[in-house]
Amino acid sequence: MQALKQIYLEKIQGQLKDELKLGNINAVPKLVKITLNTSSRDFKTDKEFLTKTKTWLSTVTGQMPVETKAKLSIASFSLREGDVVGLMVTLRGDRAYDFLQKLVNVILPRLRDFQGVSRKSFDKSGNYTIGLKEQIVFPEIEYDKIGRIQGLEITITTSATDRDSAFAYLSAMGMPFTKNSDTVSQ
Repeated sequence: MQALKQIYLEKIQGQLKDELKLGNINAVPKLVKITLNTSSRDFKTDKEFLTKTKTWLSTVTGQMPVETKAKLSIASFSLREGDVVGLMVTLRGDRAYDFLQKLVNVILPRLRDFQGVSRKSFDKSGNYTIGLKEQIVFPEIEYDKIGRIQGLEITITTSATDRDSAFAYLSAMGMPFTKNSDTVSQ
């Protein structure tokens, strides 16, 4: 299988330039980074769960996650400033393109009752966020070794300046959007 970045540079970039009517090839949207984020209130008390989560997240992404910590104390949540509340991985460059290719071709088709991803998950800056309810859709993860099911948020950051150009970019990259008549612009 040809690398997605190579396909983008050889074919998709030129097609998007014409489709979006851009004068400069450097104005064509491109992938900036992919951020994977997971959180749990149990990280504070269960260090083994934190270790297992770090392990599967590093297995999926190929790099060690960074601990995200509470910025302020909230008494009603029994949360203190500095407690670990989540883990985050940021993929850039070739790793981001490889992960996007794996997301589109392997992970999303493995989701239960998958009909396509929503067209409404774009923010105003042209970034796209997908929430996965369970991490076992990744082929690298063995259910026996993870302990428990956990959700994951994947944010695809593009250089697009609006929703429509980001939608055109991700569609060209193979993202399977739903076929309904929902508009991207809001």
